[in-house]
Amino acid sequence: MHGAVGEAQPGQKLEEAMERQSSLRRLLASMTLGLILAPTGIFAQNVSPDEARAIAKDAYIFGYPLVENYRIQYTYFVDQSGAEYKGPWNKVLNTARLFTPKDTTIQTPNSDTPYSMLGADLRVEPLVLGVPKIDEKRYFSLQFIDAYTFNFHYVGSRTTGNGGGTYLLAGPNWTGDTPAGIDDVIRSETDFAFVIYRTQLMGPDDLDNVKKIQAGYTLQPLSAFLGQTAKDGTAVPLEKPNVLPTKVTVDHPVTKALTPVTQKDEKTDPKFFEILDLTLKLGPVPDEEKDLRARMAKLGIGTEAGFDPDSLSPEVLKAVQAGMTDAWDAFDTFKKEQIDTGKVTSADMFGTREEIGGNWMYRMAAVILGIYGNSAEEAFYPVLQLDTDGNALSGANAYTVTFPKGQLPPVNAFWSVTMYGLPQSLLVENPINRYLVNSPMLPDLKMNDDGSLTIYVQNEAPGKDKESNWLPAPAGPFWMAMRLYWPKEAALKGDWKAPGVEKTN
Repeated sequence: MHGAVGEAQPGQKLEEAMERQSSLRRLLASMTLGLILAPTGIFAQNVSPDEARAIAKDAYIFGYPLVENYRIQYTYFVDQSGAEYKGPWNKVLNTARLFTPKDTTIQTPNSDTPYSMLGADLRVEPLVLGVPKIDEKRYFSLQFIDAYTFNFHYVGSRTTGNGGGTYLLAGPNWTGDTPAGIDDVIRSETDFAFVIYRTQLMGPDDLDNVKKIQAGYTLQPLSAFLGQTAKDGTAVPLEKPNVLPTKVTVDHPVTKALTPVTQKDEKTDPKFFEILDLTLKLGPVPDEEKDLRARMAKLGIGTEAGFDPDSLSPEVLKAVQAGMTDAWDAFDTFKKEQIDTGKVTSADMFGTREEIGGNWMYRMAAVILGIYGNSAEEAFYPVLQLDTDGNALSGANAYTVTFPKGQLPPVNAFWSVTMYGLPQSLLVENPINRYLVNSPMLPDLKMNDDGSLTIYVQNEAPGKDKESNWLPAPAGPFWMAMRLYWPKEAALKGDWKAPGVEKTN
């Protein structure tokens, strides 16, 4: 080999030696910093199965919301062949109807408010959202959700009023000045955000009014709002917004848009971590995540090379999958000990990054029990999943839920009780197409002689005299979610308590 390149001179030897030392120092420094840019396999060879299992468990609990959010956004805004495709990115997509059991992408959907949805791709430039003036008696809200599923902002009846407005939604890298005519700048810490619009439906005859309001929800790229030429960038152009990025930033290429795994396969398929790896490249690293990200990098998660299950030894791959199981076991324990006992409620699990405070199990539980739930100030969600004897609810039994006189849920907007079948937590098919009982239905509900209100919860019809108050249940297991939109202080402080579920047979 030496003869092939010729004899090196003494100065060349010294330079080569210094270069070798410099290279070694760079390598050692990179290893000390977590070897962020190294191929996955280098990490995997230095991680024991026990360590890989522990990392996978923590990464799964942390990453479940990001992966679930990716699955839903892919279904709604990317998969044009899918039954639940809504439309492209960067367009307000209106659904001028209430959700039914046919809507299966999001668990625990509400059937109170027709939805409008915006999948916001903020990599090229900010978006300008217009909200029309809305009748003061009608509740509406725009819930701003980042890729972590944090609720980072609200526009609506509670926060901004019903007078209308113009708002700029910007990603983490935008540094411009607030343009004239903008009421507020709303910042997302991730390049992709999700905006869920809820517009109250007052009754079956009100749908045309809702459609008119939905038509008034406008959207423009900032350049169009300013009358400028659309900006260029490394992201997919806005005329093709339904394609995930071929380049996230200059330094982090993503070679393809990954097809999500199903909710069932998310529990066991290591591809979960490939999707998590992609989502982590769509925003800066928050300070509170740096230690966990450094640990995840030992498996390649969040590195330039990315997570590659094929590079893992059979022992480490098995340990990673065991870590996924450990995460679900931890959730089951948390639910049994904290949620089922009422020690932790929806008010604790939905909110901003600051409000959740790095409690990744809270965030995972929130996504499992009802992804995209509102922050407590916007909507409070008492859960009805056990009867007063402490037993799980089943359509094999009949139940009642009774609100004493003067003790209906205290709200500034409205309330509802919605039925969900298990294990999917989806709306339940029934012969009268009723998926909830809510306050707009009060004129048609039958009050008891003492002024109380009883809801009859059962699989079979309770009889004509009670059918107006019937909430149909499936034949098997179920649970119910109460929703208090814009709740009053009595609900938030715990002075008002949700009624129990009484078994009647």
